[in-house]
Amino acid sequence: MVVFDTTLRDGEQSPGISLDAAEKLEIAEQLARVGVDYIEAGFPVASQGDFEAVQAIARSVGNQAGAPAICGLSRTHIADVDRCWEALEDAARARIHVFISTSPQHMEHMLKMTQAQVLAETRAGVGRAREHTDDVEFSPQDATRTPLDFMLEVLAAAVEAGATTLNIPDTVGYGIPWDFGALIQHVRRQVPGDYVLSTHCHNDLGLATANTLAGVQAGARQVEVCVNGLGERAGNAALEEVVMALLIRGDQFPGVTTTVRTEELARASRLVARLTGYPVQYNKAVVGRNAFAHESGIHQHGVLMDRSTYEIIDAASVGQVGRQIVLGKHSGRHAFSDSLEKMGLHVQGDALNQAFTRFKELADRKVEITEADIEAIVAEELGQDMVEGFHLESLEVSGGTVGMPRARVVVSRSGDKIEASSEGNGMIDAACSSIRQATGVQSRLIGFTVSSVTGGVDALGDVVVQLEADGVKVSGRGVSTDVVEASARAYLAAVNRLVRIRARNEQRQVEIGP
Repeated sequence: MVVFDTTLRDGEQSPGISLDAAEKLEIAEQLARVGVDYIEAGFPVASQGDFEAVQAIARSVGNQAGAPAICGLSRTHIADVDRCWEALEDAARARIHVFISTSPQHMEHMLKMTQAQVLAETRAGVGRAREHTDDVEFSPQDATRTPLDFMLEVLAAAVEAGATTLNIPDTVGYGIPWDFGALIQHVRRQVPGDYVLSTHCHNDLGLATANTLAGVQAGARQVEVCVNGLGERAGNAALEEVVMALLIRGDQFPGVTTTVRTEELARASRLVARLTGYPVQYNKAVVGRNAFAHESGIHQHGVLMDRSTYEIIDAASVGQVGRQIVLGKHSGRHAFSDSLEKMGLHVQGDALNQAFTRFKELADRKVEITEADIEAIVAEELGQDMVEGFHLESLEVSGGTVGMPRARVVVSRSGDKIEASSEGNGMIDAACSSIRQATGVQSRLIGFTVSSVTGGVDALGDVVVQLEADGVKVSGRGVSTDVVEASARAYLAAVNRLVRIRARNEQRQVEIGP
């Protein structure tokens, strides 16, 4: 079974998510550790940022030993296909994923094209992609609302033009398992050629995983999935759910195996949750906090007697245990760096120095440092913009039931310190307002999430802030045992990202000229 992960493309299309190239690269590296077969790294023609992210992943992760193949999405337009290949060409193994809409709704209201025109575009786009690589995937968008005869005709045209994988997208989550399985079977029987049949299921009716499994039973041998089930609207089939269903219920899928290292699933889930700002629901299958928790006395008694009484998955098999204490306040830089490597976190240079400094600060406040704490610190530092960014030097806040909360901050940039103070509707609002004054960067807060990394009164708080300015959306992350400090760090990280994007855009305007 080919596992095709599209977290970085379809998953990133979730409302409010905006990952930069460094964050996408970090997720891609974890997906490689998970052992997926393909990473759909993005849609290169969508923006310069997306192009650069796909190119960086192709050049880095795409050339590691035993690495997944790197894929980019493209419309059927010749220029789009060429641009996609330009981003991918440095990978050891690369795939171009070409798509075009085929449902009456999409052709009439979006494409303004006839069936004949869609067929011609399909042949041209797939044919062009095949000139660049012998690994070409084709998707008829909104397949489950496309008349069957026309969809089969389009798929046959794609195979004739050189497509080696045919993907059947349930783009709006319209399918139900028995119908979707029958559709996959029909394609297998009616479309001749040597190709792999694939599923891509959305979760609008809560059936994405069920539809994916129905497709596998019907003969699909590639599944398109996202970590934590991210994606447009209600999301996509979840990587962790599909993989574990195929493993645990292997009796229903004879001969179907994957190369996924399941013990890396929980870490992938936590990483994606932190970088996107989308927390994992507590009762999420496989990776949720309560996935292996038992409240009922009867259930607790049964599990204590024998785990199999109420658990069909061993928590250790998906990486949901083992978050033991790994370091303490007496640990040195070498031990810290060595522990990061053992955890699969490759951090060097300034990022390592900053992460070690933050670790020592945390060790003075927190008795027990867990693997999850270390992951959160490193995720924060890797997300910082180190060039000409603002740094939080100090933060003081005051508040209570009487009077307006007030905050005073000192930030530095290029060695210069700037002080500002402000009142707000709460201590967090006051802190963020002070940072806004100190940096002079105006923006609108569009998202704020806070979660506890571990348990206990000294738990590390993980805050993700999302800002919007001039149509640009960015996110920042901060961690601390003090949620106000974590919020200030997250807000400042997002501000730094805005500053970097503006500087980059100004530089491009200079290079391009009037």
